[in-house]
Amino acid sequence: MLLLGLTGMLGSLTWILRRGNRNRVTHLFMICQFAIVLWLISQLLILFSESRKQLLISYFIGNVGISIFSPFWLMFSAEYAEVSKSTRKLTDLMPLVSLSAILIILTDRFHRLYYAEIDIGTLCYGPAFYVFQVIYYLCIITGITMMCVKSFREHNQITKQTILLTLSTAVPMMINTLTVTRIIDLGVELTPLFFAFSSIMILIAISRYGLLNINRIAIKDAVNNIQSAVYIFDQGGNLTYRNRISADFWPNSNVKTLKEFISGISEHSKSAPTEDFSSVEAEYSGRSYIIRQSYVNDKYGNTVARVIVSNDVTEYYELARTEKKLSIEKERNRIAQEIHDSAGHTFTMISSIAKILQSKGIREDEAAAYLKEIDGLSRSGVTQLRCSINNLRDDEFMTSVTAAVKSVLGAVRGIETDLCIQGNEDDRYAFCIREVYDNCRETITNAMRYSGADRIDVIIKFQPENLELFILDNGKGCAAINENNGLRGIRERTESLGGTVRFTSVDGEGFTTIIKIPVKG
Repeated sequence: MLLLGLTGMLGSLTWILRRGNRNRVTHLFMICQFAIVLWLISQLLILFSESRKQLLISYFIGNVGISIFSPFWLMFSAEYAEVSKSTRKLTDLMPLVSLSAILIILTDRFHRLYYAEIDIGTLCYGPAFYVFQVIYYLCIITGITMMCVKSFREHNQITKQTILLTLSTAVPMMINTLTVTRIIDLGVELTPLFFAFSSIMILIAISRYGLLNINRIAIKDAVNNIQSAVYIFDQGGNLTYRNRISADFWPNSNVKTLKEFISGISEHSKSAPTEDFSSVEAEYSGRSYIIRQSYVNDKYGNTVARVIVSNDVTEYYELARTEKKLSIEKERNRIAQEIHDSAGHTFTMISSIAKILQSKGIREDEAAAYLKEIDGLSRSGVTQLRCSINNLRDDEFMTSVTAAVKSVLGAVRGIETDLCIQGNEDDRYAFCIREVYDNCRETITNAMRYSGADRIDVIIKFQPENLELFILDNGKGCAAINENNGLRGIRERTESLGGTVRFTSVDGEGFTTIIKIPVKG
């Protein structure tokens, strides 16, 4: 029986060395296992002891194991149960108990407090033995209580892993108590046999339930700390696990069954979900939640568990509402800018033709042609307003930068215009046709409105790395330039392409706009 128990404990130690994580929990657990191994070795030595000296050495080895086991079991339990730092500091003093017991045993021959009498075939315990036994049992019972409380606090029940750990310690302790007190006296030491049972429990906890396994510890820790509430329900609809964050999330942490969970979210969702829901939205106390359910199936396709994740998405909803407001504001600004540009240009063209019609000496056929042009401009203006509101653009003339600029200049009346093109245009410049058109239209519209110019010159330079646009009028100019909607729109469009714009003017010497747009890359 001793060999069976020793083999089991050595097997569990080997398993821990191979599979366990190298952290404080594992190290403390290994010390506990090693202490049991020492006790089992001492029992084997006692069987073969033929003198009082050999017996004393054998019992000393066993008592060292017992002295180490209980205090370190309490330290292991405190670490495993993740108790408060202050409690862990107290448990860290437990090795002093082990050291005290070993010193008393070493000096027993001077005071006889631990063994009243010890010899071959004779063993009587002294008062110190019973004092330390009480301390050891208190350590073991306190450790078991810590693990059970942790398990119940996290899962609303004691987990199988905790049950196995509890049995691995509680059963041998109970048998040893019954043997020492002579309640059970079969003439055979039963404790080693039950330590074999203990080793089996530990091996099951390690192999099947992932005790001290780094992957399971890491996964559990990760799930515990994610910012989503996680609930797991078994086949019967009973809650088997919830992570730490779930205590602060809605539905609250009091639910124990799937029905209670469904009932809780049904009161606050737009449509009452069934038990087989996949996703549902709910609102509670001014917060918004998205709750999703997935299934865990075994290798035969049978559902063995349900995983429900609840996410607080209030911030995302608020961001969506803010983004919607910003989108509306951006669209409002776009429409205002386009109406300012297109309507302003149209009305300026109509105004310039009207001035021509008011002049004396105009022939009737010329007047009819100008009136027809005004009608065309009016219809085009209405179309452009509709396109601006609906975010549509008439791009028939947008085949090239040159064609776009010519379409603007071709509509000018009453002012002489001249277009100079330097370099050759190709597909590399197609990306900025719309912006060049809008900028050219706005600049010429401003010149016709405010400058009093009778000539506008436009120069386009197609260079390998840049497209350069120069627009110059010979109007009255200005001493100070104020960038209102029109000029600000030119700057924003140009800078959106990585380009630069410069406005220059001197009072009495006209107005110049210089636009440079990078083409390379």
